Amino acid sequence: MPAMARACQAHGGHAPAMELLEAPMPVVGGSCWQIRGELPGQKRFWLCFTTADINARKTIALAESGGQPSLLEPFLIDEKRMSLALLVSRLVQRLDGQKWLGPN
Repeated sequence: MPAMARACQAHGGHAPAMELLEAPMPVVGGSCWQIRGELPGQKRFWLCFTTADINARKTIALAESGGQPSLLEPFLIDEKRMSLALLVSRLVQRLDGQKWLGPN
């Protein structure tokens, strides 16, 4: 999570408030490990792992203005070798694609 905060700030955005927890998966339910994050403007994201392993299947959910997510998307499904650097860079890329980071 510290690497993610640094990457967001380096990209021109705010460091998200984040927590790692085991909780129900957004949209579909069922317990999973997740990084839950929030950026200014009540922009929230959930990066979910099916098991407590960086190589586990991952999904992402996004919500703006404090709402609840309505869509759960596969995340990094084609990557064979996962690393922290790859995970962080793709998450920053995804958040920037939403226009949530930097001066978009």
